[in-house]
Amino acid sequence: MPASPPDPSSAAALPYPVAPEDRVRADLYALVSRLFAAPPDAAFLAALAGAPELPEPPDAPLPVAYNALLRASRAMDAEAAAQEYTDLFVGVGKSEVNLHASHWISGFMLDKPLADLRTALAAMGLERRGDTDLLEDHLAALAEVMRVLIAGGEGRAPAPIADQRRFFETWISTWAFDCCDAITSCARANYYRRASELSAAFLAIERDSLAIGP
Repeated sequence: MPASPPDPSSAAALPYPVAPEDRVRADLYALVSRLFAAPPDAAFLAALAGAPELPEPPDAPLPVAYNALLRASRAMDAEAAAQEYTDLFVGVGKSEVNLHASHWISGFMLDKPLADLRTALAAMGLERRGDTDLLEDHLAALAEVMRVLIAGGEGRAPAPIADQRRFFETWISTWAFDCCDAITSCARANYYRRASELSAAFLAIERDSLAIGP
């Protein structure tokens, strides 16, 4: 996993000590979660705009995608970002791109995959927060679960790598790449083209790293 700066949306110390590479993973999942949970507000755009760019070694798509997102954040304003988010992911009647796993796995919202996910989360002692409207199978919610599995949380130690791998392979890698491709190819995508490119580049590293992990 290449080094990257921490997620500029959160500088809080992690509740448990984790290896530097896992801190990077957790921060990147937090960034993906924040990007897709809601439109980026002015403060979030400013934080990304002010973050330092990464070196771009050959054959390293993640730094390239990350730097492209930073540059897009410098050029984007919050009102335009909010409109784009609405056009892409909310829409009127039907969104341009659906951000829910159930849609991609079974073709239907609120379907069996969501029920299965809720069962899996309950078995891990996780549940939907009371202050969110996001369904558990939303891309942002699943990224947040991965962040918690990697970094732990209040009263919760980081999960074993086998649990992280199982959750990723079952609930993220089965559909998230198709979702990112759909965003990237959508004519209405501008800022979120960069967000989806970053997400796909990071998730590809996760897929490959977890596949060969212990």
